[in-house]
Amino acid sequence: MTIARLLGIETPADSADWYAAGRAYTRRVAAGMEFDGVEAVDGDGVAATLRANPTALSRRAAESVVGVLVGDAVFTDPFCEWMPTWYELGLWPAARLLERRLRRIAREVAAVAGLTVTTPRFSRPRDVLVAGRSPLAEVSGFRERFVLAAAVTHLEWFAHAAAADGIAVPQDLLARARRETLEHYAGSGRPLSPRIRRFQRLLFTDGEWVQAVDAAYGLDSWVFDRWARWLDAERSRLAAVADG
Repeated sequence: MTIARLLGIETPADSADWYAAGRAYTRRVAAGMEFDGVEAVDGDGVAATLRANPTALSRRAAESVVGVLVGDAVFTDPFCEWMPTWYELGLWPAARLLERRLRRIAREVAAVAGLTVTTPRFSRPRDVLVAGRSPLAEVSGFRERFVLAAAVTHLEWFAHAAAADGIAVPQDLLARARRETLEHYAGSGRPLSPRIRRFQRLLFTDGEWVQAVDAAYGLDSWVFDRWARWLDAERSRLAAVADG
C-alpha cells in the first residue's frame, strides 16, 4: 500500500475527505434501501466544517464524524483475519499506523463535543460457524476470501456508521442479512433473497469509497485499485442476478 500521503492525516481537518467518503457511502446504501433518517446529517456540510473549523461541529455532526473514523480505525484487523496470514502481515504496519491516527482524531472530535467514543466490534472467523464448520472451510481462492471478508465486515461497518448518523436500520434485517450473507459466501452458496441481494449490491459500492480515498489523498495505489476492481466486480455480479 502507498502510505506516504496517509501519514499526513494528523488533525481533524486532515480527515475531512476521509469522512466525506465514508458518509457518502453510508448515505448511498441507506438511500438505496429506503431507510428512515438518511438526511439526518448533511455530509457535505459536516465535511466542510471539519476541514475549516472542527471545533464548530455540532454534537450531531460530531457523532457522524466519530462513527466513520472509529469504524474505519478498527476495520482492518478483523477484515484481515478473514484473509490469508501473508496478506494480514503485509498490511499490518500501515493498518496500525492508520488506526492510531484515526482513533486519536476521533477522540479529539468527541472530546470537544462531549461525546463518548464507542468502538464497534466486527465478526472474525472464530466467531462464526456455517453449517457447524468454520466459514473459511469451503472458501479457498484469494479473491473469494476477499469478497467474503468484504461482505461480512462492510455490513457490520454500515450498521455502526448508520447508527451514528441517526439512520434507522431494522435489527431483524441486519440479522437476516448476516445469516444469508454467510450462507451465500461461505456456506452452501444459497442465493440471497431479493432484499438482501439488493442490500449487498449497495454495500459493494464501497469500491467507490476506495476510489474516493485514493483520489483525495493522491495515493495512486495499486492495492486500492485492486480492491476497487474486486468490489465493483461483485457489485456487478449481484446486479446481473437481480436484473436476470
